Amino acid sequence: MAPVPKGGTVAVTGAAGFIGGWVVRRLLDKGYRVRACVRNTDDPARCGFLRALPGHVSGRLTLHAADLNDAGCFDDIFVGCHGVCHVSHVNDYNDADAVQRICDHIIASVNAAGTVSRVVVTSSVAAVISDGDIKELIRRPVLYEDRYPMETHPKFTPARGFGYARGKLIAQRAFADAAERSGQWDAITCCPADNVGPIQSAHQKYMGPWQSNIRTMLLGKYYQTPAYRPWMPVDVRDDAESHVRLLESAQVRNGERYIAWSTETRKVEDICAMIPRLLPELGFEPPAVTDPFPERVQAREAELRSIWAGCALRNDRIRAVTGVQFRPFEESLMDCVESLIAIGKVRPRRTAAAA
Repeated sequence: MAPVPKGGTVAVTGAAGFIGGWVVRRLLDKGYRVRACVRNTDDPARCGFLRALPGHVSGRLTLHAADLNDAGCFDDIFVGCHGVCHVSHVNDYNDADAVQRICDHIIASVNAAGTVSRVVVTSSVAAVISDGDIKELIRRPVLYEDRYPMETHPKFTPARGFGYARGKLIAQRAFADAAERSGQWDAITCCPADNVGPIQSAHQKYMGPWQSNIRTMLLGKYYQTPAYRPWMPVDVRDDAESHVRLLESAQVRNGERYIAWSTETRKVEDICAMIPRLLPELGFEPPAVTDPFPERVQAREAELRSIWAGCALRNDRIRAVTGVQFRPFEESLMDCVESLIAIGKVRPRRTAAAA
């Protein structure tokens, strides 16, 4: 189907969120009309930053109440839209039926609108790298779009912590299959990695694991990343740019998915140690990492780190079809820290001398 036209109208679900808020802002920066979908338009704590955007003053940005759990909530909103960025999370990814049901009613609204030519669905790199057996990463270490989890593995279940990855796979397939049946629109999946970067509203310091992890570091405590997986960062602004360019690209096809990440990796303890190096003026005192894993997992630390170190992260495809450039992690971390302090009012732990 056709890309979204310049200056067209795009609906964004989850617009008050960390990623969604930046998608809204980037769309406005590029001249689009935006319909921001949020649960409660009258909540100043979550929507104030959207109302403060210049596009809202002119009317190019409008806010719309829509609860993802309510079938039909997007029926009126999507009418007249050229594109949809479906960024919003569902409440429970462990409930596969609920994930499918929510996808179905959003798809019904897209079909009923009759104007939408493209939907960009926010999935996750979890739908690429998650495996019931971590040693599968040794057998298939190249992490790129055609790599899928071994879904038939007996441990690849919600009970084992893979509900999120399974739910994201359900969603991307639901939209791609529906678009193919329709023939009137296409669905492109964006699989972001670990989003880091500046928050735009104080409530976002709690949303998503990565900027919230940096918040806890600043406050004086942080935890080892599960299975000793390194962070695989993407700047939230580059993630948003990826979403917008996938709306615009004439090179993408229905059912395709693209990974948004820089291909850098960082150990969680190295990230905490970077903060005083990047911002010495802050006087931040890095705390020691807390390792909450049981002894049997701690005993495998060297093995697990070695497995992840052997993986090759790729972003060839998204750069080829969008031209997006991913900024270095140092910039993302510095901007995240400063925004957490300035906007989130986080008070970092300081050395005795700085205090």
